[in-house]
Amino acid sequence: MSFHAVDLIRTKRDGGALTDEQIRWFVSAYTAEEVAHEQASALLMAIVWRGMADHELAQWTAAMIDSGERLDLSSITVPTVDKHSTGGVGDKISLPLAPIVAACGAAVPMLSGRGLGHTGGTLDKLETIPGFRAELASAEMLSVLAREGCVICAAGPKLAPADKKLYALRDVTGTVESIPLIASSIMSKKIAEGASALVLDVKVGSGAFLPDVSQARALAETMVSLGEAHGVKTVALLTNMDTPLGRTAGNALEVTESLEILAGSGPDDVAELTYALAEVMLVLAGIEGDPRAAVRSGAALERFQAMVLAQGGDPDAPLPEAPERMVFEAGADGFVTRLDARAVGVCAWRLGAGRARKEHPVSPGAGVVCLKKPGDEVSESEPLLELRADDGERFAAALQALEGAVDIAAEPCEPARLLLERIGP
Repeated sequence: MSFHAVDLIRTKRDGGALTDEQIRWFVSAYTAEEVAHEQASALLMAIVWRGMADHELAQWTAAMIDSGERLDLSSITVPTVDKHSTGGVGDKISLPLAPIVAACGAAVPMLSGRGLGHTGGTLDKLETIPGFRAELASAEMLSVLAREGCVICAAGPKLAPADKKLYALRDVTGTVESIPLIASSIMSKKIAEGASALVLDVKVGSGAFLPDVSQARALAETMVSLGEAHGVKTVALLTNMDTPLGRTAGNALEVTESLEILAGSGPDDVAELTYALAEVMLVLAGIEGDPRAAVRSGAALERFQAMVLAQGGDPDAPLPEAPERMVFEAGADGFVTRLDARAVGVCAWRLGAGRARKEHPVSPGAGVVCLKKPGDEVSESEPLLELRADDGERFAAALQALEGAVDIAAEPCEPARLLLERIGP
């Protein structure tokens, strides 16, 4: 059955609901380049303004999954479980989490992405390890997963190709911030990935794409419903992203911090969130395991090193370091009560750690080291942050991003909760 894009645009523009057949036709036709970009842009904007009914979203997501192949994980003999984060600043959790859960007996097929804007990307971080390959064919990805228990790599071109095309269009048309479109984008890839269980880390706060807790909750609820409807056991945790996670934001810097977690040290907030997510993943996978014991025994670090080797990397090679450094100083005596995550993320981006477009390169050693965080006492002119870059000319723009990013008060603030809510069974 053939449809006209203009009819779909008018229907959604006027607040109507699209039929299953219309949705299936549009996703297929746009993927096949049979619908013009400007028409697809108009429909996406109508969805941003008008939203989607539950049945529309279910059909939209199913059509995106069916636009490509699904990974067949039937050869994996242990339970499969994955985690996805909606993105934040200093969010290096995937790196220690996957090997920790694998060391407890699950298989973790983690298809990850690259950074965009102020949020970092897991693949960019891992690619700072000399030789590490993020682009794996499906057969190689399955081989690494079967042997090492975890794999972190890019989604192949045949996995939900409709999402790749639609996301690229949303990125340049101001249609990213839509709960139905975000939910279908994330879940189409995760469901096509084939894992039997999924934990979602939905960020809330200044450094998140959805800073409002009610919007983040709505997104989490929508994604949990989509996962359950497709037979994937799904739980979401709402977690705080007002302050950067850990002490670093930047690719190689965050790998170093991840290795500290796997060695049993590292920042308390990174450890807390890593173990919380690991515990939920293991419960969903039906595995009784102790994530902390996997770290203490060295088993988790061994899994990480084995995964890196299997993907062509050298886990013993030194990581890149940016040669240029500058400190950002405290403007008063007192206690740090706020360190804005988005400002730190934008600062790291301007230093070269992030990209404005997906095809742009990133600087592996660039980023920000948080020498002080909320709760820490400081003196006037004491260094708060250390900025690192390959090119010293980047510092001026990076410093501008930090204007108004830090609050210092006479009394310390109450520690902010990292884990806010759990959504799902």
